[in-house]
Amino acid sequence: MKKNKKTLDTLVQDIYAAIQPLTQNVQLDIKDSDFDKFGVAMADALKHWATPQPRGSSSLRMSNIGKPSRQLWFDLNAEQKPQQLDPSTMIKFLYGHLLEELVLFFVKLAGHEVTGEQKTIEVEGIQGHMDCIIDGEVVDIKTTSGFAFKKFKEGTLSNDDPFGYIAQLSGYEHSEGTNNGGFLALNKETGELTLFRPDEFDKPNIVNSIKNIKKTVAKKTPPIFCYPTVPEGKAGNFKLAKGCTYCRHKFECHKDSNNGKGLRAFKYAKGATYFTDIKSLPKVEEIQIER
Repeated sequence: MKKNKKTLDTLVQDIYAAIQPLTQNVQLDIKDSDFDKFGVAMADALKHWATPQPRGSSSLRMSNIGKPSRQLWFDLNAEQKPQQLDPSTMIKFLYGHLLEELVLFFVKLAGHEVTGEQKTIEVEGIQGHMDCIIDGEVVDIKTTSGFAFKKFKEGTLSNDDPFGYIAQLSGYEHSEGTNNGGFLALNKETGELTLFRPDEFDKPNIVNSIKNIKKTVAKKTPPIFCYPTVPEGKAGNFKLAKGCTYCRHKFECHKDSNNGKGLRAFKYAKGATYFTDIKSLPKVEEIQIER
């Protein structure tokens, strides 16, 4: 009797079921050849990580096409120093890659079909590399913090998607002619998995989006700010929105803040806060900014 083909509908449940025997002290039935394939995949991920890759965003790609327009404009047009990352950040990148391979191993262990790994696609001249296709649908693998995991588990990513994940998925789906894929997310803190499949109305028309963003980044001046500033306290002070705080363009982007003096940063217990307008001087240490 032919087994029914598995679908994304039961993906997470099937992965948990495949691992369940371990909780009962029963060995998993994994072929030596599968162990060997996994070892090769991990070695390839390590080799890729150990090979220097170009940093920064000098061109439009499917991985950045959904980012805020002003941020993209600065990515492509602003003169900037090469971005130097901390060793700890490089380590974080590595275990992100390794965990993605582990998640795909779980998918295969659960009997789901995985194809199209790192397949190159192109839409309106913009290229990208998808993670994979599972059971005929495009799936992007995400390894996240507990905080970020909530957006996938609770289905709120469309309300807070600063990296443009949904636009990226839409591009891959447009290329493949599918529309029911999603994100398989792993909570790095707990090991929990979830599958989030965005509603169709939350996905952009990726062809129109690409055409519009090409026109925007070709202009001589940047578009409007990505996020409005937000009040800090009751004294009339304003600071950067959360989406701007970690942007590498924040100083150039907001150089006219504080009456043309640029951003001012102050050291709070929760971290640096960047002010765009100060009416009352904060009662904490100011951080000197190298401009």
